[in-house]
Amino acid sequence: MSGHVFVVGADLTRLSCDDVLVPTDRSLRVARGWCALLPDELITDRRADGDCVAMSWTGDERVLEVPGDGARRAWLVDTVDGGADGTGSRGRSWLLDGAREALAAVARREVREPVLGRARRLVGLPALGTGWGGAAGERGALLQQLLPVLREAAEEHGFDVALVLRRPSDLAAAQRVRRGEEGGWDLPGRLRDLAVDLGERARRGQLAVFIGAGVSAAAGLPTWEQLVHELATRSGLDDALRVGLARLPAQDAAALLARELGADELAAFVQERFGPGHYALAHALIADLPVQEFVTTNYDPLVELAAGDIGRQVTVLPHDEARPGAPWLLKLHGDAAHPESVVLTREEYLQFGNTGAALAGVLHSLLLTRHVLFVGTSMLDDDLIRIAHQVRIALQTQGAGTARRTGTVLALQEDPARARLWEQDVETVAMSPADASPAEAARRLEVLLDLIGCLSTPPTGYLLDPAYRGLLDEEERVLAEALAGVAAALPGDASSTVGQEVAGLLRRLGHGSCAADGEDPPVGVATRPRDDRTQEQRPG
Repeated sequence: MSGHVFVVGADLTRLSCDDVLVPTDRSLRVARGWCALLPDELITDRRADGDCVAMSWTGDERVLEVPGDGARRAWLVDTVDGGADGTGSRGRSWLLDGAREALAAVARREVREPVLGRARRLVGLPALGTGWGGAAGERGALLQQLLPVLREAAEEHGFDVALVLRRPSDLAAAQRVRRGEEGGWDLPGRLRDLAVDLGERARRGQLAVFIGAGVSAAAGLPTWEQLVHELATRSGLDDALRVGLARLPAQDAAALLARELGADELAAFVQERFGPGHYALAHALIADLPVQEFVTTNYDPLVELAAGDIGRQVTVLPHDEARPGAPWLLKLHGDAAHPESVVLTREEYLQFGNTGAALAGVLHSLLLTRHVLFVGTSMLDDDLIRIAHQVRIALQTQGAGTARRTGTVLALQEDPARARLWEQDVETVAMSPADASPAEAARRLEVLLDLIGCLSTPPTGYLLDPAYRGLLDEEERVLAEALAGVAAALPGDASSTVGQEVAGLLRRLGHGSCAADGEDPPVGVATRPRDDRTQEQRPG
């Protein structure tokens, strides 16, 4: 069965993968930002222009498997094109051959079970050759040729591939290339149509996203039932009590365990278990969407970490102060960084119904003014049910003509009864039949999110990036030249309102990217330019 090629904005050192390709050269020099993927004992000579790895090539090979016993395996790939004698250039075909050789080597490594129970292995790689390699100034041409190579490998070897990019101009250009090609997403027609609709809503600023526990489960964090089990193990309850605990409703079981552990021990557990860590592909795909408003019942920081890795500084409500024009994430049930805010036990849920009205009001507002996309939730949470009911009543009081669905639930498997229960409020769209593998259904959800991201990405984010001149048609080249003149006339320290607005527009069009010809070798994984996409979010 064919794999899928994802294009995602993320930090490859923090994205959960089975295998990661790391660019290097014949001297086995690695940019500083990649070293987190390598064992410390292999880093020998640390230099400002890159660290050296204590390994060696054999003959003309271009791929080295980094030794290790962890779930994730790193592979060094020679991508620095200096010609066979170190002076010439062998061009993009040489880089593409290196990608093929690396993916074939990855396929030969036996993996009995993909990381964190995913349905397919996930192989992550950057745009090889665009840092120290020979394609730094011709990223557009490289992407046009690299994406088909990745798809061929995914089809041949059956694993999934994540092309991981960091710059907004890189993401915009890659998505443009993909939009011009057919057959990149193995989805039924109903899901393709849904992606078109949701992508359009996201582009227009009409989409908000609700993130449930299922998204973080893909990163190895516990579901509600697993959390109760882990707390029971930590509490040291005897077997008889643990048997009885399993018969209690989850919120009551959590209340008993909180009493057994004590407030301090419970707070320490929540901080440790739901603290920063590797995020799943779904986190990155959601964080990439041009959406300004996010809500979650999860305690972990993985969505905001994924967003921050592509330059999107997400404000976490209610703990941080909202900033005009900036994306925000409402932690409806608390934040692990503030364990006193966590809603876990029956008593805390009851208190939330009284004291959490202001937080619930934010979701009320989104359901009334946006189309809310629910991802990773079974819609069984008491607070979510209450909020949806209150919105339904509010709409009904305005007259029968105002009744409408306020969102879309992306369910993993078909559940006709639950879909019928919620049909007045939201449309429930299942990824797979009821008897399908949950892991395969979760993977199909990732593919759908990937298509929504592709269709919703603004098509102009690379217009002023010199590395993507080759992607422009004649009209776009004329516009790019005219806007380059505007950029030259704009003072670098523009402080007026008009000047700042123009500067923001130019950044959104790719001006100021460091992907131009002749850029210095990177000292990290990538730069982190300011993300101005939130300025494009307008209702209507």
